Amino acid sequence: MNEALVRLVVFLSGWALLAAAETLRPRDPLPLPRRLRWVANFGLVAIDTLVVRLLLPWLAIDAAAYAQAHEVGLLRCVPLPTGLQWILALVALDGLIYWQHRLMHLVPFLWRWHRVHHSDLVLDASSGVRFHPLEILFSMLIKIAAVLALGAPVGAVLSFELLLNAFSLFTHANLALPPRLDAALRWLVVTPDMHRVHHSIRSEEHDRNFGFHLSAWDRLFGSYLERATTPVLGLADFRQARAQTLPALLLQPLTRPPANAVMAAQPVGQTPLGRKRIGQSR
Repeated sequence: MNEALVRLVVFLSGWALLAAAETLRPRDPLPLPRRLRWVANFGLVAIDTLVVRLLLPWLAIDAAAYAQAHEVGLLRCVPLPTGLQWILALVALDGLIYWQHRLMHLVPFLWRWHRVHHSDLVLDASSGVRFHPLEILFSMLIKIAAVLALGAPVGAVLSFELLLNAFSLFTHANLALPPRLDAALRWLVVTPDMHRVHHSIRSEEHDRNFGFHLSAWDRLFGSYLERATTPVLGLADFRQARAQTLPALLLQPLTRPPANAVMAAQPVGQTPLGRKRIGQSR
């Protein structure tokens, strides 16, 4: 099985379906031209993929193959049915990603990388792939270590990676779900409206709803928030158009916010939040 080809097909299919759904049933109008955002967001995912493939000798799937061949990992210590191993591996990896996400917000050095994702001024499916290459490298290293420690089955790891890609597109989609459906789905999985809270401009709101797949982690660890108090997305800094270009996003972890960035792109009647110092808060 060509893992890279499978991931590419799933990604392109998922994005095409969601892009169509966003056109038919958009949650909000998107004020920025799609092509400008898509060049930056999809440019990042192309660079991310290239960097990971060039710099890392292993991916998570390779770590799973090694664990399986050498019988290493916690799941290998006790004989368990294959189906149960898959379930335990998927749940454990999802919990790991939840805590990794919280760590990216908690540690100032890591936040510098992760804020590239949060600096998108609007949300659509392309926002789900807007991550800095350094964050992607960090995430892959954590997944490799976790897969080895667990001894996660190859099929479970591949399924998790496919779900991670698909859900990242879905939870960022500019998609209006019927309120009752959204409320019902939230008891099991993260929905676009639930994740939208996480992209609020207010730090006390974007430090909530960290989950990627299962919504239970946020409820269990006290980070769940039903609704945001403001419709404004992104960060108070890096709101100028030039800060949204691909080169600017790649350099953003090394730069300070542009002068007067807080005042840019604020909706009419919206009081801008005070700019916070880089590396000290979000």
